[in-house]
Amino acid sequence: MMGVTQAIYNFLVAALKKSFVQRFLQWMELLDPTNLVLSIEKIEKSRQLLLTNQDASRHDVEDQRIQEAWKRSLSTVHPDSSKLIPVPFRPAAFLPFTAPMVFLSLLSVKNLKSMILPQVSFYTYTTAFNIINGNASYNRQPYESILLGTGVIASSTFFGLLPRFLQLRFSLNNILTRKALPVVFLTQVSAVNVIASRSFEPSRGIEVMDKEGNVIGYSRKAGTKAVKDTATSRAVLFGTSAFIPEVFSYFFKRTQFFQQYPWSLWTLKLSCTILVMGLMVPVSFSIFPQTGQIQCSMLEKEIQSATQEPELFYNRGV
Repeated sequence: MMGVTQAIYNFLVAALKKSFVQRFLQWMELLDPTNLVLSIEKIEKSRQLLLTNQDASRHDVEDQRIQEAWKRSLSTVHPDSSKLIPVPFRPAAFLPFTAPMVFLSLLSVKNLKSMILPQVSFYTYTTAFNIINGNASYNRQPYESILLGTGVIASSTFFGLLPRFLQLRFSLNNILTRKALPVVFLTQVSAVNVIASRSFEPSRGIEVMDKEGNVIGYSRKAGTKAVKDTATSRAVLFGTSAFIPEVFSYFFKRTQFFQQYPWSLWTLKLSCTILVMGLMVPVSFSIFPQTGQIQCSMLEKEIQSATQEPELFYNRGV
C-alpha cells in the first residue's frame, strides 16, 4: 500500500476513534454535491498535497488546505485502488440518483409493465454503486464484475417486482399488505443486493492490515463481516426511507386538504422521500466506520500465525 492510498488508510484508521456523531458530520461534508463537479486537476493537487504530507492525519488536521484535500480525496478516490471513482457513483451522487427511484418504485400502479423501468433503473444503479464502492483489494477480472452485476440486477428486479405481481394477481386490497409488502421487499432486496453484488469478497477474501498499513493477508471472514455490515446499513437506509413517506401519506389522505387537492399527495410523498433519504444516507453511511476493525483471533489460522497484532483492519467499503 503506497502513496495517497497509504495516506487515506492512515486517516481512516485514525477515524475509528470517532463517535457516530463525528462520522455523521464528516459524511455530511463528503456528500456535498460540489464534490461531483471537482475537476481532475483539483483532485490531483489534493492527492499531491497528501503525498507530501504523509502525517497529515496526525499533525495537520487544523490546516484548512489539508482538510480540503482530505474532503476531496475521500469523496472522489477509492481507498483500495487509489483510482478516481466515476462521478455518477461517488457517494455524493447516491441521494440524487436513488431518491427519485425509491419514490417511483413505491407508487401504486394498475399494471406491472409500468413498474419494470423504475425497478430496473434502481437496482442497476445500486448494484453498480455497490460493486464500485466495495472493497477492491482482491483480484477480479472486468468480465467477472459485469457477469455478476447482470445476474444481480436481473434477480433483484424480479424480487422487487414480486410484491406488485402478488397484489395484482391476487387482488390484495388490504391496506397493510398493499402498503407494507413493497416496503418490506424493498428493504430485504436492497440488503441482499449488497450481499450478492459483493459476493466475491467473502469467497476470495479481502486484504487485512496492521495499524501501519502493512498487508498481512487475505481474509474471507473479514470480507464476510464487511459485506454484512454494509448490507445492514443499506437495509436501515431504504427501509426507513420507504416506511416514513408511506406513514405520512396514510394520514395525509385523511385530511381535508387532500380531498380538495388530490394531486398534492405526489408532491408530499416525493418531498418526504427526499427529506428522509437526505437524512438517512449520512446516517446509514455512519453506522459503521469505513475502515473495519476485527480481532485477529477471529480470522483464519494462516493470518493469525503471520502477525502478533491483536487486531487488524480492512476497508469495509460504502
